[in-house]
Amino acid sequence: MCGISGFFSPTKRFSEGDLHSMTNVISHRGPDAAGFYLNEEKTCGLGHRRLSIIDLSTAANQPMVSHSERYVMVFNGEVYNFQEIAKQLNISARTTSDTEIILEAFEKKGAEFVNLLNGMFAIAIYDKQKEQLYLFRDRLGVKPLYYFYAENTFAFGSEIKALLAIDFVAQNSALNKRVVPTFLYAGYIPERETIYQSIYKLPAGSFALVDKHGFEVVHYWKPEDKITTTVVTDFDSAKKELKELLTSSVRYRMISDVPFGTFLSGGIDSSAVTAIAQSLSAQPVKTFSIGFKEAKFDESEYARKVSKHLGTEHHEFIVTENDALGLIDKMMTVYDEPYADSSGIPTMLVSKLARQHVTMTLSGDGGDELFMGYGAYTWAKRLDNPFVKNLRKTISLTLAQMGSRYKRGAEVFNYRTEAHKKSHIFSQEQYFFSEKELDGLLKNDFKHEVLFKEEFETKRKLSAAEEQALFDIKYYLKDDLLTKVDIASMQFSLEARTPFLDYRVVEFALNLSEDLKMKNGVAKYLLKEVLYDFVPRELFERPKWGFSIPLAKWLKTDLHYLIEKYLSEEVVKQCGAVKFEKVKTLVARFEKGEVYLFNRIWVLILLHRWLFNHQSSIVHV
Repeated sequence: MCGISGFFSPTKRFSEGDLHSMTNVISHRGPDAAGFYLNEEKTCGLGHRRLSIIDLSTAANQPMVSHSERYVMVFNGEVYNFQEIAKQLNISARTTSDTEIILEAFEKKGAEFVNLLNGMFAIAIYDKQKEQLYLFRDRLGVKPLYYFYAENTFAFGSEIKALLAIDFVAQNSALNKRVVPTFLYAGYIPERETIYQSIYKLPAGSFALVDKHGFEVVHYWKPEDKITTTVVTDFDSAKKELKELLTSSVRYRMISDVPFGTFLSGGIDSSAVTAIAQSLSAQPVKTFSIGFKEAKFDESEYARKVSKHLGTEHHEFIVTENDALGLIDKMMTVYDEPYADSSGIPTMLVSKLARQHVTMTLSGDGGDELFMGYGAYTWAKRLDNPFVKNLRKTISLTLAQMGSRYKRGAEVFNYRTEAHKKSHIFSQEQYFFSEKELDGLLKNDFKHEVLFKEEFETKRKLSAAEEQALFDIKYYLKDDLLTKVDIASMQFSLEARTPFLDYRVVEFALNLSEDLKMKNGVAKYLLKEVLYDFVPRELFERPKWGFSIPLAKWLKTDLHYLIEKYLSEEVVKQCGAVKFEKVKTLVARFEKGEVYLFNRIWVLILLHRWLFNHQSSIVHV
């Protein structure tokens, strides 16, 4: 796990100093070593910050040069099957690192080598002979890769801040007004877009080729392309295959030359990962959980029970509200662009504390999207009912006359069109603004369509719940949850690995019968059955809670100052994105008891804080 950066500029716009600046600003991603490559013509530079996980020797440092000396590479992430690839391609290695095998595999197979890789990765390889730069991003987008492209000038980095460390990039990165409605609607900005017009996210499952002639992106993997004409329906064979796949995935992700552990919340996904890891380990696995002293938000007792049953070395951190509140400002800063998922705060807390004991952890991310663990999938089925479709406007109007809980539900029924139903369900499940609300809220310069593509070509017709899950895999999982974990963990130089997102597990889940995911009202049915082979089911017979903080309460108490500062008439009018009268009315409704509006307030605070703090540096067009 590391941080990478670099550039390709035939016009020589960048300097060696720029390369050092953009690499060092992400030093938190790799505190163990720094390395740089600049070609003789000074048209290509590669930078690397290393967090040593596999092969701790200096021989595995980057940038790494291929055996032939034709190629130079920097790489962020881990490729777990590198030993098998070395055998398959008859690669004679000089180190025990996955980096060397990746580079030599590219030399042997070209860009198609990426299909051999099982892991999480953002890779940059420069061909000195052809003067071409290749970039690769893993299938699910676990590892981030941002790039700048303008005036035949290209730069890339693991975080946006690496790009903005270059004056030319900063001077040519205007505010991207197109993404503001989508942020207020979903709480994050989906690929390829960012808050800057000339800075983009390289799409998951793609590679790019950059040379003096231009820039091209090619997709090598999409989840919708992996959906087959038939589904797995037999329970026994499905359970056996899922257990084998998860065991293989966890075994791969336990490969490490440094101490590791697991995040253990006590929920289904993290418990499954931990249970399998412990079954494969000769020593007690280190497990980490946090709990809030405020009982409503403390699930640490469940993690404790799971740990005791499995025999892990458990580390439990009970934190106060003040501990979490102390990270609010950091959370609002480190994501580089507006980002509204407040569960980033407990994720930062557990990452910070885990880093005191280990350098790498396993997490349970992906389980809900693959095995239908969210309420959104129940909503998708409900709204697909013909009776509900015909009466949804009436239902919405009726619920809107009732209490706060029902008013929130009224908005879910009130989607504009079928074309945006999936994103609407997500938006209202998360308490953000609907498209209808945005029409009245945004000023004309910021009125744009939300950026989600919601229709996907698949070999079989998907159910409404399956379509909703595919939407989450393509957007929410990647651009919200995985972004959250990457930034939160790497702030503290901690690597987080995601066993559920082994592409083999994902492709299996995409073609698993919906009846084995949701059965008789039981979400994640098959996954739970696998888990119960390791841990008693009675430990999980409770409602799903999630990894959350009491944000609504805080916005009325400790964090009320954020409303006073960033949603003031002066700041709102100065930023010029939304109508102050609408904001004023919204705040009044929230403070008078419509608590479900808290995430609308939060997302407005984050937008205005970002706009206010960047008004002197960002280019306006």
